[in-house]
Amino acid sequence: MATPQSINISVEELLDAIKREYSNVAIHPEKEYHFHTGRAALDRIEYDQVLYAFVPEENITSFAGTGNPFSLGPINDGDVVVDVGSGSGFDALIASQMVGPEGRVVGIDMTHEMLSKARSGAKNMGANNIEFREGYADQLPLPANFADVLISNGVLNLSPDKEKTLRDWARVLKPGGRLYIGDILVSERIPQEALDDISLWTG
Repeated sequence: MATPQSINISVEELLDAIKREYSNVAIHPEKEYHFHTGRAALDRIEYDQVLYAFVPEENITSFAGTGNPFSLGPINDGDVVVDVGSGSGFDALIASQMVGPEGRVVGIDMTHEMLSKARSGAKNMGANNIEFREGYADQLPLPANFADVLISNGVLNLSPDKEKTLRDWARVLKPGGRLYIGDILVSERIPQEALDDISLWTG
């Protein structure tokens, strides 16, 4: 088994850079980034348009995910769902329709501008079964055994300590809970100079 690689960037510096990048995506979704956003990203990763036909356009335009967590398994009526790194709220808003009025969705994000956009989208949809909280992926502001399903889209790859992050996700899931991750997987060892390039961590 390969040993985890260390990086020569402080966690604070890394988080600040990620916050700046995704604040820009929230405020200026029309700009070009080194990752796909909005409808172009959704088409690229083959989201079924039926899934998001009801989602407000402002939440679609700032979508910056890397996969489709809904393709990995069901979300059922009455489920409690946590969306880690919920961004513009796109996936969380979809989940809020899947769980129905008896279910609950909690989106967690560390970027104020994304949280504001997500909350606005929920209000515009009249989604009363969803809330968005400020927090970090490896320290979720939630009790243990809280969620039936935890979804994440393009967030784990941004975490410098993936083992710590996954342990916290396991803590939040109920026994038998489901974990649906859409993300980027690198199968080869990453050169140290790439690990230490902060621009490569922000997307």
